Amino acid sequence: MKPIVRRLSAPTRVAVHGRAGVGRRTVAAALTGAGVAVVPDCADVDVLVIAEAPKPEDLGFLDADRPAVVVLNKSDLSGYGPGGPLAIAQRRAARYRTVTGLPTVPMVALLASATPTDDLVAALRVLITEPADLTSTDGFVSGAHPLPAETRARLLAELDRFGIAHAVLALERGATVPALTAHLRDLSQVARVVDLVQAAAAPLRYRRLRRAISEVRAVAAQSGDETLAGLLRADETVLSVMTAAVDVVEAAGAEVDRADDPEGHLRRAVRWRRYGQGPVNALHRACAADISRGSLRLLARAQ
Repeated sequence: MKPIVRRLSAPTRVAVHGRAGVGRRTVAAALTGAGVAVVPDCADVDVLVIAEAPKPEDLGFLDADRPAVVVLNKSDLSGYGPGGPLAIAQRRAARYRTVTGLPTVPMVALLASATPTDDLVAALRVLITEPADLTSTDGFVSGAHPLPAETRARLLAELDRFGIAHAVLALERGATVPALTAHLRDLSQVARVVDLVQAAAAPLRYRRLRRAISEVRAVAAQSGDETLAGLLRADETVLSVMTAAVDVVEAAGAEVDRADDPEGHLRRAVRWRRYGQGPVNALHRACAADISRGSLRLLARAQ
């Protein structure tokens, strides 16, 4: 059983690609800090980092046999307009998705790992009462200001202008240092990137789970172990497979009824039974069967 458990519990491996200057290493560090297993090769999911519109050479980094996610990094530099730079970057990401067919999300990777030291937090507090020129990096560092130019340069290196502005606003509203760090992390959009990576890996997790169940079934048959046989029939096993199947179809854009009452379970079981009988591929047919099976098990529990 140990090899089966080891394969089943292996993390999703992610390779981060991108041209020089787009912040590939910063994105990789942000994902690593968020608990993602970033690897140089043999990945399960590719993350392509761009800093402007995707070019043919960008897409050349990707493996056609692996799912991929596009990260529009440096979104804080997207310019000014309705909603601010992140809203502009979000609209651009939506356009790029129609071009590449790949899930695309804006990101400010620099802020994902930002942990301002006490002296930098003190400097940010000075900026509350003594605003500095944030219209350009040169203006911020070289302009006349009570803060030493070296300190201002360190703030730029740690947060850039976008992060400085938001950090000052957060501190002015009374944010503590841990709350400030969490706020900067939220602004980075790293959580959204991780969610897209997990969604892209949903078919992998589902197939891995189905394979593990087949292997356990073979071990149970060969050994006559009733404990293993009982595990395969248990509600927890059926519902775990259902959950993995739901992740797959939702990642593809389908909606799954989350009603938790007998009528909802029956309605969901019937709907996905019909879905699996329609013009869908083998993966979605298997997922539909597992969603229907899990729904019937939940119905039996409720009754």
